[in-house]
Amino acid sequence: MADQEEIELLLELVGRFPEGASLEEVMLGLNPTTSRRTLQRRLFSLVKEGLLTAKGRTRARRYHLPTTTVSSGGAPIHSTIPLSKGAEEILKVVSRPISARHPVSYNKKFLESYRPNHSYYLSESLRKRLFDMGGSEDGRYPAGTYARQIFDKLLIDLSWNSSRLEGNTYSLLETERLLERGKVTEGKNLSETQMILNHKEAIEFLIQTAEEIGVNRFTILNLHTLLSDNLMPDPAACGRLRSIAVGIAHSTYQPAAIPQVVEECFDLLVGKAHQIQDPFEQAFFLMVQLPYLQPFDDVNKRTSRLAANIPLIQHNLCPLSFINVPQEIYINGLLGIYELNRVDLLRDLFVWAYEQSCAFYSKARKIVGEPDPFRMKYRAAIQQVVRKVVLEKMNQKQAVATIRREAIVFAQEEQLRFIEVVERELRSLHEGNIARYGLRPKEYENWKSSWE
Repeated sequence: MADQEEIELLLELVGRFPEGASLEEVMLGLNPTTSRRTLQRRLFSLVKEGLLTAKGRTRARRYHLPTTTVSSGGAPIHSTIPLSKGAEEILKVVSRPISARHPVSYNKKFLESYRPNHSYYLSESLRKRLFDMGGSEDGRYPAGTYARQIFDKLLIDLSWNSSRLEGNTYSLLETERLLERGKVTEGKNLSETQMILNHKEAIEFLIQTAEEIGVNRFTILNLHTLLSDNLMPDPAACGRLRSIAVGIAHSTYQPAAIPQVVEECFDLLVGKAHQIQDPFEQAFFLMVQLPYLQPFDDVNKRTSRLAANIPLIQHNLCPLSFINVPQEIYINGLLGIYELNRVDLLRDLFVWAYEQSCAFYSKARKIVGEPDPFRMKYRAAIQQVVRKVVLEKMNQKQAVATIRREAIVFAQEEQLRFIEVVERELRSLHEGNIARYGLRPKEYENWKSSWE
């Protein structure tokens, strides 16, 4: 194995590429250089030790930093998310090589032992804290009032973030162009475009029929239908409980394979969820149990994320749009459910994600929120990129490419966040706020015609 200094250098080089680094890209950063075969051996050792992950074969292989990689300062990459001791333990276990984790099958008792309004995944203090953050006076108005007030923002944010957690490569700006103008981004996989359009249909369904739907069989099945439309090999599988065995990638967990068990547990799951009185407990229960059962052939996680919003929308609470949620830690939270039946990691992420959503949408409803530390830290860099886009009269496609190039100079864990923040700044740019970017009205007007 290489010495510690070399290990840190290799991890730093890989971290420069959020989409993964090829062998050639790593070699370009080495000084002095080393032979291709020697570098292959060193990267293989890092993968074996769990310090890197690798996807693809031969020349298509790309190396990635795993969630648990430690930065040069010794802090976890996702240290902005406060994790409990139990969550840290889960993260440690599920980050081991898959060969070192025990095979497990569906544990029906995990569902059966839950007693609505007696068992709680979220403590009373946590539920109160969430309500204090997301509650509003809209409780006296019809269901869905809050969500309708922020409908345009929510539609784009939730569609993009939920799709992003599935590995969708559309950017926030590209998602906006697709949903608002019907413009498909060139070079994107058709399934990625369909995924985002399906989210739009599903979110509209939840909000427009908020007074009629609920946490019940009809709603969950039809939610799945909308999210999986034109994405299933068998069109009849949309909204239908599965009758085939399915596996979970990169996990030792094997979901129930017997159709009768799937049907029985689905009805039990929905029945228990319907009885839960607290909307946050109800939301989190769905995020835990739906992916764990895997009741459909595919599109289970997406269904659980949007289903979690049903009680929030109906109680006029701030919706959960998964803003800033890192894909890796979300997947690890689910692995904790799948392989250990422990909710700690997913729970910590759920609470943090809801805080992010509340902070973001409070601004949309003209409520004073806390300053964003990330925007404060990188204020100058954000302003510089926004100015560049405007002064060079870039359209949305050009802006997306430019922002991604500018983000490369940041640490790997901050690149996606930087891209998102700049894209949001551009989306919210108007004649009343251009002064903070040092822009003049004429410069803004010239750019706006190119942008649209």
